[in-house]
Amino acid sequence: MKKFFILCSVAALACGSVSAESMYTYDLTKDIVIGSVSAGLAVSSLFIDRAANNASKDDIPSKDSVNAFDRGLMTGYNKPIDLASDFTTYGLLVLPVVSLAGNFRDAYAWLTYGIMYAESAFLVFGTSEVLKNSIPRYRPYSYYGDAPAGSDTDYYKSFPSRHTAFAFMSAGFVTATFFTEYPDSKWKIPLSAAAYTLAVGVGAGRIFSGNHFLSDVLAGAAIGSLYGYLIPWLHERKKQDGVTLAPLPNGLIVTCKF
Repeated sequence: MKKFFILCSVAALACGSVSAESMYTYDLTKDIVIGSVSAGLAVSSLFIDRAANNASKDDIPSKDSVNAFDRGLMTGYNKPIDLASDFTTYGLLVLPVVSLAGNFRDAYAWLTYGIMYAESAFLVFGTSEVLKNSIPRYRPYSYYGDAPAGSDTDYYKSFPSRHTAFAFMSAGFVTATFFTEYPDSKWKIPLSAAAYTLAVGVGAGRIFSGNHFLSDVLAGAAIGSLYGYLIPWLHERKKQDGVTLAPLPNGLIVTCKF
């Protein structure tokens, strides 16, 4: 973990010496639509609670009822691994700031990234919560009778893994934005590899802490990856080739882009 953060710091310093216009921009009309959808999805998830009516804590089926794909990696609750996956997820959530290293003085770039990241996060949260509340599924630790304290309203919300979704959203977001902002940087591959290594670690942690099945983690990874790449792609600045003229009181500014 320590080496990873050192790597990110070096990458930030390497990019910080380059100041250029960000490759991303926001559009008021488009972001009102995306923002409304993401916020609406997140809020609507709070009103879906049908799963609680179908999942009794006193009526947990046997382990044999779990499908063969997930049964092999079932385990009881492990608090240290649970906490480790929590903190790794928190660390990953701040990682995308590395992509702003070359534009750290550009308020417009910070605003654009803030909008993109908020939309991604709300979409991940909303999608995960809608599925969790709509599809009742006991967490693996429930089958071992060792549910952690405070899980009275959470034991049936196994699918999908929200931690994994956020981890892969962050890994996808930083990969997409860093590769686009700094296409010639030698830190692209190391940064992306480190981000995905930690994201996979989060997924593994959710399994071996007894919180999730393998299929929960895979679904979370798919959800996070979808929004982590989709939202930056929707905000990429369109390349404008040719010659543009900007009038000034005492002349013209001619800009050429090819």
